[in-house]
Parts: sequence; structure tokens; C-alpha cells
Amino acid sequence: MSASAAATVPKAASATLRAVSNVTGWRRHYLLFVLLLVYGMSMIDRQIMGVLIEPIKKEMGVSDSAMGLLTGLAFALFYSILAVPFGRFADRTNRRNLIAWCCGGWSIATALCGMAVGFWSLTAARVGVAVGEAGSTAASTTMIADVYPPEQRSRAMSVFSLGPHLGSLVGLGVGAWIAQHYGWRAAFLWLAVPGVLIALVLRLTCREPLRGAQEILGKRVAPPQAVAEKFSDVMSALRRNKAFVGLGLAGMVMAFSGYAIGMWNTAFLVRSHGLQLKDAGAIMGFIGGPGAIFGALLSGWITDVMAKRDVRWQIGIPVLATLVSIPLGLAFYFNDSPEKWLVAGLQIPHAIVWYGLFAVFSSFWAAPAFAALANVIASSSLATSLSIYNLLLTAVGGGLGPLTVGLLSDAFIARAGNESLRWALASMLAFYVLGVLAYACSIKPYAQQMAAKKRA
Repeated sequence: MSASAAATVPKAASATLRAVSNVTGWRRHYLLFVLLLVYGMSMIDRQIMGVLIEPIKKEMGVSDSAMGLLTGLAFALFYSILAVPFGRFADRTNRRNLIAWCCGGWSIATALCGMAVGFWSLTAARVGVAVGEAGSTAASTTMIADVYPPEQRSRAMSVFSLGPHLGSLVGLGVGAWIAQHYGWRAAFLWLAVPGVLIALVLRLTCREPLRGAQEILGKRVAPPQAVAEKFSDVMSALRRNKAFVGLGLAGMVMAFSGYAIGMWNTAFLVRSHGLQLKDAGAIMGFIGGPGAIFGALLSGWITDVMAKRDVRWQIGIPVLATLVSIPLGLAFYFNDSPEKWLVAGLQIPHAIVWYGLFAVFSSFWAAPAFAALANVIASSSLATSLSIYNLLLTAVGGGLGPLTVGLLSDAFIARAGNESLRWALASMLAFYVLGVLAYACSIKPYAQQMAAKKRA
């Protein structure tokens, strides 16, 4: 840029560019890594219930429906109530500090789960976990959008979306081992400690990025003010945003099945394949976890490459991958072969091959969807908008999904007996078809909004 041209750049833009440099290079990758750890801890503290269903149910003498209520609806209800207020707060305040406080808070609540004296005190502690987690994901996503440009967001979001899969790997694998040897209470207590440490790392070593930084770099505009839009204006804009509506419905349906499957799979291996708890948890964590991690990373890379050719692939990739995952899931649930491999002391059913493949393709949808939303929502209201999206995923998916499986399992007992859970889980795959249809309906409006954004 010439000296005369440089002189025309507003002082606000120059100051903005200097501020943006605070979170570039290695710092943005480090921030992404720490936010990944925070997300992973939230999923460890959430998913650990999946591996502890059987021992908690046995000690407290409750039904599958009650466990579905504990693992799903009780958590999702309070998460949903607070998700949007936290999102609004994140659009106005320092997001790094908010996430750090939330991470420390839900980790302490996880430790309290291990001190519960009955079903209702355990439920109260799980509500505490939900309250903390409500303030994290949307704020984290906006920070990532502020340090990575649109053409790299799918890959960045795919790294961030490893959180649930790392959480499953540790929560199910390590959690099962601790529960098997030291009891389910010890699992809660030990897995609460890393969350407190990661909260301190985030607060003390990471920087708050400039809000809307990538828009500023791309258009040389002044930074948006920290004062967010009126909530009614945000909601009105989202209702008119057909891409958001389609992606929201798709994510809600996908989460409905995904949360249910993730929460009940360990119990399924114990009941239908006769595995010990530690073996079932290790299989879900150390086979399903790496498969999902590979799928999440692959989805981000493929989506970024294909979206450069045609923006419709941003949503088309999740559509194709979900279609592939459905028959793989059915093959897993309906394979009742008693044959097992003995690997490193673990009894691994032959059916788990199908689950490994299912884990790869069923994890494709999350990262491209988050990146797509960040591409079509203004940075000034992004945290609020993503909190509404997460509310749909958690309230319907995390809340009703596990509960629905519990209800179906109890209902199928009369006909299927001990195999009732197998049929309940297989039934959830039907909702993946609905997710595909919702994604397909959002492709056209997404492409239109991206074209309009490019012309602006």
C-alpha cells in the first residue's frame, strides 16, 4: 500500500488491525487448542453419565425411564433456560473470562455428583453441571470465528468439534475403568479435577480476540461495539434467515439421535453383548472415540476443499455422510453374533466394526454446520444466535433423546425382553433421515446468502 493510500485508511481501522494481531499465528492455534480442551471437559462431564447408568441404576433402584430423565431432560431443561441469557451476555462481555468461570463451575458440580446421597441430590448436582455448560459452547465458537477466516473455519471448527469425541473417549474409557475399580462416585471426583485446571489455563494464558476481527480484516471496517442488538431484533433476523432455520432443525434432529445413541451405547453392550462395564466403556471410548475424531477432522478438510468449488458442499458433505451412516448404524444394532475378539484383555464383539465405521460418518455434520452458521450470521449477534442453535440441540437432542430411548426400552420389554434397548436404539436412526431432509432444504438459502454476502 502506498503512503497516500495508507493515509486514507481510517485511524479506527489501523487500530483495529493492531488489535487483531494480538491473536494471530501461534496464539490463535493455542486458543483453539485450549477451547478444544474446555469443550472436551464439558463433554466428559456430560457423557460420563453414559458409562455410569448401570451402576447408578443398580445402587439407587430406579428404572430406565428415570435414568433417561437424569441423563437427558433434567440436564437439558436448565441448560436450555440459561443458554440464551449466557449467549446474550457473551455478546456483551469478555468471553474468555466467562468460559473460564463456567468451566470451573461445572467441574465443581461434577465433583458434587460423586458426593450425592440419593437420586434427587444427584439430579441437583447434574443441574449444576448444566448451568455451567450453558455458557461455554456458543462463546467459544464466536472466538474461533474471530481468529480464523471463512475459508479456514470448517477446519478450525472440525478441530473444536473433536471435544465431544475426546470427551467420549476419556469419559467412557477412563470413566469406566475408574468406576469398575473404585466405584462410580470416584469417577465423578477424579474427572472433575482437570476441568478446574483447564479453566485456570484459559483465564491466565489466553487473550480475548477482537470481536468481528475477520470482518474487519476483510472489509477494513471499524470494530463492532460490545453492545449487542435487541433480543427481539436478533430473533426477528433469525426467523427470516432460512439457512439458520434449516440448519437449526437439522441439528436438532441429528442431536436428538446422536445424544441418545452416545448416552446408551455402553449399557447396550453390557446388556445385549454380555460385556463387563470396563470393557464396554473402553470399547465405546477407544474405538468409537478415534473413529469420530477421524471423521470430524476429515469432514472439516473435505468441506473446506469442496466449498471452495461450490459453497453448497458446505452442507452437502454432512448430507452424504449421514446417508452413509444410517445403514452402518443398523448393521451395528442388529448384529447379534456372539463371536468376540480378545484384544489386550478386552472382549470385542464383531459387531463393533460396524460401530467404528458409523462413528466416522455420523460425526461429519457438526463442524460444517457450525462453520456455515458463522458464515451467515453477523458477528455482533453471533453468540446469541449460536446459543439459540445450541438450545435446540441440547433441549430437544440432549433432553429428549436419552429420555426417549429409556421410554422406548421400557415399552419394548414386553416383546423384546433383555433386547429392548437394542430396538430402542435402532429406532433412533430413523431421525437421521429427517435430519438429511432438513439439511437438504437449507442448501439453497445458504448458497443464496453466501452469494449476497460476496456481492456486498
